[in-house]
Amino acid sequence: MENERSSVISIGGKKYELLLTTRATKEIGKKYGGLSDLGDKLLKAENFEAAIDELIWLITLLANQPILIHNAKNPQDKKDLLEPEAVELFTTPFEIAGFKEAIMDCLIKGTKREVQSEESKNG
Repeated sequence: MENERSSVISIGGKKYELLLTTRATKEIGKKYGGLSDLGDKLLKAENFEAAIDELIWLITLLANQPILIHNAKNPQDKKDLLEPEAVELFTTPFEIAGFKEAIMDCLIKGTKREVQSEESKNG
């Protein structure tokens, strides 16, 4: 399931792939102003409940991207989207906090640029 563009988490015993797509990037931009502002918002949430709500929103958004892709490619075999309520019900606050690493890994992979440099010619 996991590829070079995604990370995997487990919610309620089911594995979910977290994937940053252009669509998810646009949603993050609408809510936070951009990917660069996301980290600040998550770190500076007013209170514990607000911080958990922000993480649940982000987990749900990123986990639903592969499901939406599957559903677009396989209209006859649609899968149910992950709902925020399910994330709340099947996880503990400790697990949600632990998902931060997978989220950051997913965001880094999604924004990674391949940089190739020419070898310098010495003589």
